[in-house]
Amino acid sequence: MLLADEPTGNLDSATGDEILKLLDQVQEEYQSTLLMVTHNAAAARCCSRIVTLHDGQIVDDLPAGQALTRGTR
Repeated sequence: MLLADEPTGNLDSATGDEILKLLDQVQEEYQSTLLMVTHNAAAARCCSRIVTLHDGQIVDDLPAGQALTRGTR
């Protein structure tokens, strides 16, 4: 399992994209699960599932396509 807390948080967009590609490569190579915490919608689009929290409570738990069309809080 890979744990990533705001992996693109303080990076410019080009470097952030490279980090997301690297995480994807590692996940695929090792057939592992990636758990990423982010406020970045572009980073979230890389995920297959998005769990949205509000005030510590789960408010959405959907496949990425559905979650992104409903928006995030």
